[in-house]
Amino acid sequence: MKGFMAAFFVWTLISPNGDGGQAWPTHTVCEDGSLKVLYQSCDPLQDFGFSVEQCSKHLKPNLNVRFGIILREDIKELFLDINLLTKGASILSYSYSICEEDLPKFSFCGRRKGEQIYYAGPANNLGLEIPEGEYQVLLKLYNEKHFMVACANATVICS
Repeated sequence: MKGFMAAFFVWTLISPNGDGGQAWPTHTVCEDGSLKVLYQSCDPLQDFGFSVEQCSKHLKPNLNVRFGIILREDIKELFLDINLLTKGASILSYSYSICEEDLPKFSFCGRRKGEQIYYAGPANNLGLEIPEGEYQVLLKLYNEKHFMVACANATVICS
């Protein structure tokens, strides 16, 4: 009986909203008169925090962001995949190496399971204007063993 109660307690702690069937809450990254960006973690085991300093459909080349998560796996190497869709059709797929074992680009590269990643700083991009429309963005962070570190489904609404 003690084993059953322990298993039930652990399941309750790691399940979103404690019941195993609910999704993580939808977070607002930013909201301005012409732009709204929302995201929801698609990782069934954990949520994470993300925000941007500026909310404008005119993206600056160096956008200041904040990101925080507790690691469930080591990250000797870390990769980001981005898929951009509109009306169900893929319009962009992009992969980026964030941490390489021999060339760490950030102070959190090489962190171990159980440690926290907190990044606050610039995210370099091309600097562009977001066209009007509604877009879905799937973001996946994974390590060298293809273990998912974070996953998000984001919605971008630009008018």
